[in-house]
Amino acid sequence: MTHQQNPSGPTARRRRRGLNTLALSATLALALSSCSAFDRGGDDAEAIPEDQQEFTIGVVGANESHREVERIAEEELGYEIELVEFTEYTQPNPALTSGDIDANWFQHIAYLADYNVSSGEDLQPIGSTAAVPLTLYSNEYDDVSEFTDGDTVAIPNDAVNQGRAINVLVEAGLLELSEETRQPEPRHIDEEASTVTVQPVGAQQTVNALESVQGSVINNDFAQDAELDPEGDGIFADDPTDASAFPYINAFVARAADSDNEALREIAAIYHDERVLEIDAELSAGTSVPASEVTPEQLQESLVDYEDSLRSAGSESGDEDEAGADEEADEEADEDA
Repeated sequence: MTHQQNPSGPTARRRRRGLNTLALSATLALALSSCSAFDRGGDDAEAIPEDQQEFTIGVVGANESHREVERIAEEELGYEIELVEFTEYTQPNPALTSGDIDANWFQHIAYLADYNVSSGEDLQPIGSTAAVPLTLYSNEYDDVSEFTDGDTVAIPNDAVNQGRAINVLVEAGLLELSEETRQPEPRHIDEEASTVTVQPVGAQQTVNALESVQGSVINNDFAQDAELDPEGDGIFADDPTDASAFPYINAFVARAADSDNEALREIAAIYHDERVLEIDAELSAGTSVPASEVTPEQLQESLVDYEDSLRSAGSESGDEDEAGADEEADEEADEDA
């Protein structure tokens, strides 16, 4: 069973790629409570019992690879899986934190690190999936060399994917940065030296933005939903096999109390079954790179490293803001004198 949650009111639906969608009118909370085996919500959710066999997993844009993991877990391993579908990336982590779901599968390590640092939470990766390139698309151009001064490129507006999208445009030679930083923001762009300007929009709006701007950097999930082919329709992408792409390995994620749960880890490991990998390769047009050899412990180490870098960058930014405020105060004092 699949439930979907959207920003304007939770709904549930069964969704299969290529088939008609069946929308249900019940809210997510009511839908979950109707299946008592899955009702574990609450702000003070405790660790999952070791003998639990029913699990709710949050996803964004359920597709055939999600369905195959669900099928194998149920038919071959004896688990009962509830895929809870969300429409925005901002939704599954709070749902996991509050105990409304048992795990989620939609994000890379960099996104998780940003969530943990900004929210003060401690969600943990429990199994790797794959690294997927972030791709630039355009309805007007076939090559990045065709962009001209003043063109606009839409990018996701969440901090991590925005930073990665800016780095994609830097690699493409369309942007220049005024300073080097791991997670750049629009304020770090040297507009005079850059060819294009960026327009941050909600990640789910990056596909629609193609109709009004010259280019758009689109996350793989939304590109799949729009039936965009990264190889055929994309004009530039970063390299998921590069060492610098390690923080962009996607993962199954659970609460810290459940990070060693054997059942959840076994379910996460199903992703690397050849049947799932074949489906994912087809969905990503062969661009996804499975992280089959990466352990949960390595993911957790990468998470700590990325969180530390974000905290350090935040501290430096705060120092700069404080110094700027002090300079303004000194100038005002001089003027008053």
